Amino acid sequence: MNLNKDLLKKFYNNLDSRSQESLDEAVEKMIAVKKQNGKIVVATGSGPNIHEGVTTLIAELMDKGIIDGVTTSSAVVGHEMAGALDKVKMCNAADLGFEERFMPRGNVFEFTQLTADALQQIRQEMVLDEQLLEQGNKVDGHIVLKAAGNMAYPMGLRNETIAGEILTICRAYGLPFEVVAGWGADHHTMIGIGAEKGLPVLVSIPQMIGSGHVGMAIGDSISICERSMRIAHMLGDADIIIESAVALTQEIHDGPFECYTGHGIWSWWKGLQTYSLRDKTLIRIDLDENLRKAQDLQKQSAMIQEAINKGLPKTKISRIPFRMEMSAFARHEGSIPIIGDIGQVWPLMAWRVAEALNISLDFMSYSQETEEGKAMREWIVNEVKFLNRGKFLQKAKEYRL
Repeated sequence: MNLNKDLLKKFYNNLDSRSQESLDEAVEKMIAVKKQNGKIVVATGSGPNIHEGVTTLIAELMDKGIIDGVTTSSAVVGHEMAGALDKVKMCNAADLGFEERFMPRGNVFEFTQLTADALQQIRQEMVLDEQLLEQGNKVDGHIVLKAAGNMAYPMGLRNETIAGEILTICRAYGLPFEVVAGWGADHHTMIGIGAEKGLPVLVSIPQMIGSGHVGMAIGDSISICERSMRIAHMLGDADIIIESAVALTQEIHDGPFECYTGHGIWSWWKGLQTYSLRDKTLIRIDLDENLRKAQDLQKQSAMIQEAINKGLPKTKISRIPFRMEMSAFARHEGSIPIIGDIGQVWPLMAWRVAEALNISLDFMSYSQETEEGKAMREWIVNEVKFLNRGKFLQKAKEYRL
């Protein structure tokens, strides 16, 4: 996709002065780490990251050697299995004869808008309700571009069905769901490029419940203990961790094996491998100004740490709405808050880091409300394909323990 530097500069000017300074600092640290062959990993949330093209951009940065690993949500894995974004036709479920008590709020039923070839491919994998598809073509409705493989027929059902097949392979080989799904996923998805290049892409424990049977299959593929250790290894190897529109990152970061802000002391005591967030850089892209206020309070008076030391509630002593992920972030000496829209901050960071490292990017995301962002979303719908079942089954046949 074409690089619009003028738009990226406009994104930068949309940030307040403190966020501009934070972004500059974050970019400098990212460049320095990559020049020293260090590692950058991302803790990414769900919906906004898909809609703003951020997950697709992260996949591009993984492909080009800038991002070295990802924690994400089961919802994102489900969306990437279906091609990240797609178009659906939203219809009144009553027109299709469905009972409202089983339908989503608004009594809506959705149909994935697929090409004839794509629909035929799915027919070879599962029995489709042809009468329902015909009804869907006839009834009134409106087209929406949204996160893929969610509530729409047949792609949502395909995701849930194919998750069971993937889970069987995971259990046979002792592999995370994300790896096996990645074998058949598109090159422009995080799970696809992760599997291709051997980079870790793992759903975190707090983000596991989502995407229906996909989320359950992810949870059942490997034990919670193993998942926690795999994530600990990834975060432990990282020099920089970027948090992108994600909640509950304190639990993602500390977990049972982290010794600086978390509960790793007892894992260490028991002789298990541990890691520390000490001396790492935490970059968080967030719209909540309270994140920066919490950090200011800590820097000015050590208030947050003092509350913890005294066993006092942080919300009352800070007098701001205190989200769980603010605690470790505000107290960490290497934390950098960027208060801004991920749809604007991510392309800025990617462009500046890639340019400094003389890396050419083949994909660039843009905030979805811009014309470039709208074109980007259409590109994802058309170019990022849903998971290829034959491809991951062939890989499973060839895999050796």
